[in-house]
Amino acid sequence: MAALDDLRRTLTDRLGPRGIVTDTAALAPHLQEWRARVQGQTPFMAAPQSTEEVSAVVAACAAAGVAVTVQGGNTGLVGAQIPQGEVLLSLARMTRIRDVDATADALVAEAGVVLTGVHAAAHDVDRVFPLSLASQGSATVGGLISTNAGGVHVLRYGMMRDLVLGLEAVLPDGRVLHGLKALRKDNTGYDLKQLFIGAEGTLGVVTAATLRLFPRPAARIVAMAALDTPEQALELLQRARGETGSLSAFELMNRTSVGFATLLPGVRAPFDAPWLALLEFEGSEGLSDVVDAALSRAIEAGAARDATVAQSEKAALDFWKVRESIPAGHRVVPAPQASHDTSTPVSAIPAFLKQADAATERLSPGARIVAFGHAGDGNIHYTAIAASADAPFPAAKIGEAIHEIAAGLGGSISAEHGIGVFRREELPRFKDPLALEIMRTLKQALDPKRIMNPRAML
Repeated sequence: MAALDDLRRTLTDRLGPRGIVTDTAALAPHLQEWRARVQGQTPFMAAPQSTEEVSAVVAACAAAGVAVTVQGGNTGLVGAQIPQGEVLLSLARMTRIRDVDATADALVAEAGVVLTGVHAAAHDVDRVFPLSLASQGSATVGGLISTNAGGVHVLRYGMMRDLVLGLEAVLPDGRVLHGLKALRKDNTGYDLKQLFIGAEGTLGVVTAATLRLFPRPAARIVAMAALDTPEQALELLQRARGETGSLSAFELMNRTSVGFATLLPGVRAPFDAPWLALLEFEGSEGLSDVVDAALSRAIEAGAARDATVAQSEKAALDFWKVRESIPAGHRVVPAPQASHDTSTPVSAIPAFLKQADAATERLSPGARIVAFGHAGDGNIHYTAIAASADAPFPAAKIGEAIHEIAAGLGGSISAEHGIGVFRREELPRFKDPLALEIMRTLKQALDPKRIMNPRAML
């Protein structure tokens, strides 16, 4: 306790009174995961407002042998951002857009910038930053990078890993890696920024990044299609991609997931069907005619029951509201749940869903299945919900079965949420042993004292 008191005083002198938080009420929002699955604790929260201050915090903690948990917008879904006795390092005060270069299609943002702030800064120079997800009003650049966030436009633009040109990070001993170049080509050895993307704060603290921007598309079209089967969805996906060349998002939702979403105020779906597909297209003028023709041909070919195109920006937002309301819609169901963030090859989605449904029914008869997500890149969010609040529900066995099915089809137990704390024990079962050995070697080389997010991932 004396060592922690000394550390807090040292950091208060360095950061000022606003830089250290001990008030219980002020800490409370930072100590609970948004689904209330984890409640944390910390001796204090450090809130630096510059890279130099982050360096000072990490160096002081390393010297004192005190572990650190790093937090961005606290929107993570695998528990890695919630401290359990470690010093909490919040990047919420690092909110500067340092530079925007429209000619280079690049933007430099600090780790605490919220994703909507990046969108706005790109918009100001007639560019777009394509990462989009439901938590974009609270998720921050640092957290998005540390978890290698995906979102709805991976099909066209890739994961966060594909959108980072350069990176600035504080290493576990307090040294700063300066790598904020906006280069597309830099063949001078290991691409070190990739070590920190998806590392969940275990190798250091991301403090700023150079992000890749894109020209604003002249046309954007959002459509929704009614489907009978996941097989139809794959046929529609291939037709939409091949016949338009402009598909940027393809989201799939089963009837149960849509039903829960439409329980929320203002959420309505245009069709009642076993499955709905949400499609977004980006391209040049004249795209509307191309999309209309492609959807008509898909219906005639039996790749969809019906389809409708949003005729206004409000209608497009209403379509997306159905998809984005699904997590909140089933979160409040008063029954035990088991959620999964799996991916498989796109071609294996129907097989995954069939096998997962069968396994869930066997383990929990009558369970309700919420299946939705990024079918265009193979990422299905699969949640089993017990038939009733008191029905038998072996959540751990269901999770094990779902993950075994995904892995057996050449997939992953974590498509975009990460490993964190919740999946840490499962990782050795599904990760190649040599890959795990290399990961541990990197961790030991950069963080021999294991002070950075020591409970996450490894």
